[in-house]
Amino acid sequence: MKNIVVSGVLVVLILVNSDFGFSQTNKELSELKREIEALKAGQIAIQKDLAEIKNLLLQKELQAIKDMFQAKQFPTPAPGQAPPAEPQIVMVSVDGGAVKGDKNAKVTLIEFTDYQCPFCSRHFREVMPQIETDYVKTGKVKYVLRDFPIESIHPNAFKAAEAANCSGEQAKYWEMHDRLFANQNALAAKELPGHAEALGIDVAKFRQCIDSAKYAAKVRKDFADAQKAGATGTPTFFLGLTDSKGSEVKAVKRIVGAQSYSAFKDAIDSLLATQN
Repeated sequence: MKNIVVSGVLVVLILVNSDFGFSQTNKELSELKREIEALKAGQIAIQKDLAEIKNLLLQKELQAIKDMFQAKQFPTPAPGQAPPAEPQIVMVSVDGGAVKGDKNAKVTLIEFTDYQCPFCSRHFREVMPQIETDYVKTGKVKYVLRDFPIESIHPNAFKAAEAANCSGEQAKYWEMHDRLFANQNALAAKELPGHAEALGIDVAKFRQCIDSAKYAAKVRKDFADAQKAGATGTPTFFLGLTDSKGSEVKAVKRIVGAQSYSAFKDAIDSLLATQN
């Protein structure tokens, strides 16, 4: 009888402890579940905030580009009003510009560019190679490149322009020009020495040139000359007859934006025809 009672007590104790253990486990699982749900909710909220921030930044960038290119370069005529006429002949300075082609070519094509501008990059990749093949390398066109970094929307463009000019001291101007356009996502000041090193440029001299802002005044002059000629965005091109005796070109045609090759071909051929 005594053994039965003891056994009964043990059974009761085991059941009580078992229920308590299950109860504790269920409680811990419930708390863990609540914590996981809270973490998920927090993660979703963070992702939503990041998406909204990204969208706001994108909208700001697009609006800035839209305002610049539409309001300034491509104004919409009022109802019944004729489209804006081709700009009158303007004198465009080529002073200090990087040159490709025969300096005595009959026609000069001047480009004002921005290394962070996506439209400039598109022109560099898709159109300029054909212009070089058909007109620059054949001696028909002298190509002049000048800087027009629009820092309000492209904060890395100014230093990138300086980098190209500093590279020119070591006969690597065009190599750096090409590399900068091929790496538009890596134009921060700290990344420029890496581009110089990749091109075999003396990095110490390059750094000294960049840090001293040696070509900053030159880039600002390019910018001022672009504005004086009527450029408001990039890329902007001016086409005119070469004046081998002066530092200015009488531009009779302006081409704005990343236009097709045919737009350049038609304009160049028309101007060349007047010289035959």
